[in-house]
Amino acid sequence: MIEAHELTKDFDQFRAVDRVSLNVPAGSVLAVLGPNGAGKTTTVRMLTSILAPTSGWAKIAGYDVIQQPEKVRAQVGVLTEQHGLYERMKAVEYLDFFGRVYRLSAAERYNRSVGLMERFGLTFALDKRLGEYSKGMKQKLALVRAMLHNPPVLLLDEPTSAMDPQSAKQVRDAIIELQRDEVTFLITTHNLSEAEVLANDIAIIRHGRIIANGSFDELARKFVGDPAMELRVNGQLNGLAKDIGDMVSVEESGEDWLRYRVANPKMTNPALLRRISGLGIEVVTLSPISQTLEEIYLQVVKEDEAQEQTHGNHD
Repeated sequence: MIEAHELTKDFDQFRAVDRVSLNVPAGSVLAVLGPNGAGKTTTVRMLTSILAPTSGWAKIAGYDVIQQPEKVRAQVGVLTEQHGLYERMKAVEYLDFFGRVYRLSAAERYNRSVGLMERFGLTFALDKRLGEYSKGMKQKLALVRAMLHNPPVLLLDEPTSAMDPQSAKQVRDAIIELQRDEVTFLITTHNLSEAEVLANDIAIIRHGRIIANGSFDELARKFVGDPAMELRVNGQLNGLAKDIGDMVSVEESGEDWLRYRVANPKMTNPALLRRISGLGIEVVTLSPISQTLEEIYLQVVKEDEAQEQTHGNHD
């Protein structure tokens, strides 16, 4: 549903986006992470036919962003950093205006506006002027506007920034629900725990380049290593680390616990438990040590910085 091949954007001498390639299948969520100024918003603007790429190409739902901009805009809903809300209008008028732009019938405009405002807990504010809305309410209204024409693709730039925890949860729930209807998402965010919950795939962008792209598990294995486990026993380990050293890679241990990494826990852990009980040691718990997206993100950026310095030293 979202395809990009070597998408590049130059502003005079500055390269904001550098040969970005993406492939997001229907009904999945791609989270794009990266520091401010990394090229996230510029990429979203090219994908919505707002900015023309310097080189490369992109398609949304099969339509080319350069050749078929009107078709692209009909297929996509966009939430940008600058909402551009008309603050003197009431919400109901504002949504009706955009419904007309999308050529929705009067009944569709009304039903979709009221239905979406209800979904995001904004029914009470339908008759309020947008200038009276709080930051979080404006954010939710901009999201309602993006979803008004029921597009199959949603490009959301920081969808839950400025929202209170309850509002942010409403938005996350809506994204999970819409995925079931095969809606496709590209989300840029600084909220790593949110990306972890929502995304099928994660792309990390830095200086306009994608420096890592894959599922959470793929990125964890590549940048942090094999899954880590913690074993706790009843009593003392009594040299257990040595006894299982041929099966797993023990990283650290204490009096009654040890931590190890293993390539294939499903295969190795049952055999490991059999061996330990054969040694007469009672296992209290064996649990995975959860890896966080923050660890992965920091490691990816660290490796990219190191490569940059290496190349810099060679130049």
